[in-house]
Amino acid sequence: MTPTWRKPFGMFVILALILVWVVIVASFSGVVARWNPLLQLGFYGVTGMIWIAPLKPLLAWMETGRWR
Repeated sequence: MTPTWRKPFGMFVILALILVWVVIVASFSGVVARWNPLLQLGFYGVTGMIWIAPLKPLLAWMETGRWR
C-alpha cells in the first residue's frame, strides 16, 4: 500500500473548514452577546456541532477516494 495525497490534503481541508467556521460564528458574537444567556447557550451549542456535518463525506473521501 502506498500513501495517498488525500489524507494530508483532507487534513488541511478540515483545518480550513474549522477556521472559516470559527470566523463566521465569532463575527456574530456582538449580536449574540445581547441575547438571553440560554439563547446564547443554544446558539453556540448548535453552531458548535453544525461544522461536523461535512466531515462524514470528507472523511469517507480521504479513506476511499469516493464521496459516498
